[in-house]
Amino acid sequence: MPTSSLRRAARLAGIVPFAATVLFAPPAVAGDSGGAGLAAAAPTATKKPGSGNTTRDSENLGVRVLSRGTQGKDVRLLQGDLMLAGFPTSVDGQFGPETQQSVESFQHAHNLTATGVVNAAVLKALLAVVKSLQTAGPLENAQINADGTATAPADAPPVVKAVIAAANQIIDRPYLYAGGHGGWTAPGYDCSGAVSYALHGAGLLATPLDSTGYEDWGDAGTGRWVTVYADPEHAFAAIAGLAFDTSDFGGPDIPAGSGPRWRYDAIGNLADGGDYVARHPQNL
Repeated sequence: MPTSSLRRAARLAGIVPFAATVLFAPPAVAGDSGGAGLAAAAPTATKKPGSGNTTRDSENLGVRVLSRGTQGKDVRLLQGDLMLAGFPTSVDGQFGPETQQSVESFQHAHNLTATGVVNAAVLKALLAVVKSLQTAGPLENAQINADGTATAPADAPPVVKAVIAAANQIIDRPYLYAGGHGGWTAPGYDCSGAVSYALHGAGLLATPLDSTGYEDWGDAGTGRWVTVYADPEHAFAAIAGLAFDTSDFGGPDIPAGSGPRWRYDAIGNLADGGDYVARHPQNL
């Protein structure tokens, strides 16, 4: 489904990439070469878990215990990782009842006590799951060419190469509301129309879906080669390590203009704060 670029940009304020997550560790101090990615500052003050923490939030996931009532950038990072691990959560920086439920579901699924509190043990388990998902992909990522098309990695299955080849056919089309939903050939494409075109080109989709339709499509969670991220307002795909997207996240518009484009940051669009669900084709 189409969405306003201005609205998406407004939701971006204050967000940092999910990939910045780190394990619980003390902040680095002067002369200390450890603590990479962690702010070289005193630990953030917190209240006891469940006390409605409204103190200054942390830039880094892992500095403090997170529980219902906490808020901030580290909560956004937690929510993004929960979503990637297959536990849909609004990425809004507010540790509310939805986030608590996702944490409890994760804890239950991984034989942890379902407290809804994210301490060092819970975060270690979560990041291990996310890391396994992010490292289970292709040996090499697809590459973006000077003309904006993408070249599939040599080890990609034929069906993935077909998805990329189909997507390449429309990377110079403009963004068009409802484009690609009335027929496969269109003068322009919206977000879900573009994703549908690419998947259809590989025989993975018979009829176009809107972004809401993608929330129940395929199998739950991220795939090794192809993942579709969808919420009621937007859909984009991560394909062989690249993003195929109509929104301005993850890299420049090549070629210039609006519409479906390849971008190097495969999950950069997650930073818009949407309530994304990750789905993937079976065995991909």
